[in-house]
Amino acid sequence: MAKTPSRRSSSRDVARFLEKSRAIAQFVDRQPRLLFAIDATASRQPTWDRACHLQQEMFLATAQVAPLSVQLCFYRGFNELRASPWLRDSEELARRMGGVRCEGGHTQIRRLLRHALKEHAATPVRAVAFIGDAMEEAPDTLCDLAGQCGLRGLPLFLFQEGGDAVTQRTFKTMAKVSGGAWARFDSHSPDTLASLLGAVAAYAAGGRQALSIQAGKGAKLLLQQLPD
Repeated sequence: MAKTPSRRSSSRDVARFLEKSRAIAQFVDRQPRLLFAIDATASRQPTWDRACHLQQEMFLATAQVAPLSVQLCFYRGFNELRASPWLRDSEELARRMGGVRCEGGHTQIRRLLRHALKEHAATPVRAVAFIGDAMEEAPDTLCDLAGQCGLRGLPLFLFQEGGDAVTQRTFKTMAKVSGGAWARFDSHSPDTLASLLGAVAAYAAGGRQALSIQAGKGAKLLLQQLPD
């Protein structure tokens, strides 16, 4: 016996589906966006593991402000730069981070900044949070790109592990010309990194006002450097 043909979707059904899809896309695009980037070269594995456990601070810090979309971006190995989809779930972000293993290679901060500018041009990104301990590229090139970020309203928050002097000078300049901030932490201060991640997420979600009501050392460090 021949099967009864299934009812085809009417033009009204299709229009309703497309309208719903557009509404969802518009809602996602309106969510504050934070690009979360980490140096994943070989020396970074301990900090990467620590950031996996602390990244939830970024979502928790924005719970009372606005839903936050986060894109995970990292570089490692030979010329490898990867970026995740925009994520709105701390567990999904943790799952993706947990699957990454650091590999030896040179820093690719220039490529990272160009990627951030491209994402920002497509749909505005509130801030870039970067964790790293080294800088092996021309400082002038990186500072120029950071300045471009500043002109486009994309502040850089650079969190440096360790005390390399050249890296510190460059990161501080990049933060200043972009309208962001710089801070240092080390392996003995995991609470400092947690506080910094929470603070930059609060800023991404609600701007300076949201950051100003955050308690903790991280918020204070960032507020002292942000332009009025």
